[in-house]
Amino acid sequence: MFEFGRDLRKLFDKARETEDLGWVELIGVDLLHAEARRESVDAGRVSCRRPFETERRAGGLWREHARRTGAADSLDRADRAAESLGRLAGSDDQRVLAGVDRALTLTLRFDLCGDPRRLHQALQALASVGPARRGWVAAEAAVAEALVKARLARLSGDPEEMHTAAGLLGGAVQAAAARGLACADDLRLERAALALEAGVIQRDGRLLDQAGRDLSALAEVFTPERRPLSRARVLSLCGAGLSALAAAARHPEAQAQGRTMFRAAAEQFTPDHSPLDWAAIQVARSGEADAPLMPLIQAEALTQGQGLVLGALARERRLAREIALAADVGDRAGLDQIEARLRERLPRSGAAPLDWAADQLGMARLGLARRALGGSEPVALHLVLTEVEAAAVEMGAPALAARAIELRAQA
Repeated sequence: MFEFGRDLRKLFDKARETEDLGWVELIGVDLLHAEARRESVDAGRVSCRRPFETERRAGGLWREHARRTGAADSLDRADRAAESLGRLAGSDDQRVLAGVDRALTLTLRFDLCGDPRRLHQALQALASVGPARRGWVAAEAAVAEALVKARLARLSGDPEEMHTAAGLLGGAVQAAAARGLACADDLRLERAALALEAGVIQRDGRLLDQAGRDLSALAEVFTPERRPLSRARVLSLCGAGLSALAAAARHPEAQAQGRTMFRAAAEQFTPDHSPLDWAAIQVARSGEADAPLMPLIQAEALTQGQGLVLGALARERRLAREIALAADVGDRAGLDQIEARLRERLPRSGAAPLDWAADQLGMARLGLARRALGGSEPVALHLVLTEVEAAAVEMGAPALAARAIELRAQA
């Protein structure tokens, strides 16, 4: 047993010397936080032999901790690491890498908290540092630019912009693979997600085939023993794609396969290992007609109070499921209780646009449920849902905007 412990420590020590941070998927968020703090402390020591590289590793670890937990403090520490890199940079290439880290942190802030202005700030951070001299540094800058532009294209929903963004991701994948960057497979996952979304929206079989090929290959690369979180994302994307196509084609067997994929994704790790990854899977699978309520309650608890896009989505999905269950059995008293809780919360959620949007969607669903049970017509429903859509679009939360559009069509 003691030999195993020493061998495990040697394994982690060796992994820390590499640029590939994929190994952090094997450790929980508490140990990840400790590793990030250790690197930050080391980077600040006068005796640190490579302060730029050490600070950059610290920033990467803080971003991963924030991505898995939504912790605002970890995002702030990643910001400070990027600022420190700007001060430490002693060459053109290091200045480019400092800009890349600044862009990646802004992109993560968008992913977690919304606001498309952060994506434009990320592009400005990349443009402000000038060209790289070494090929692998230029490849890292191309990767960051492709990630930002892919998000902007998804927000636009424009087929041409999504096609252009997919091409940028493809070029970044090739550049990363040619330079031996550790992020090449993660980029393939980003490309597969974009192709899948565009393929479903545009009903484009070519894009769906491309996404399927990428996801199949990544399922082999991201093994449970090495990359459990990345594997879970692959399986969740497969589940989302199958579910969307099955719903459009009314294909029960494909729907069952989608549910199996979601279950397999959730079984790759425990909720405390990566709270946001687990919550994202529960939100993604919530479209199932028989989706259980309890996982959505847990997902909401894991994501609330941090101003997260995922937190608003989890709350909206939990409210939708809770209201549907009460309406299905004609439980008017249950609907009244849900409304009372919502009205108590609304004044507090007004300061957070995404939380406000989720609560207003809940109120709209309550009005529609009461109408279906013989109640009165909801008041000013179209106006409220139009405001919700506008707020969601402004904050870069297209899923919430789509819910508002869907409910407005039912009004």
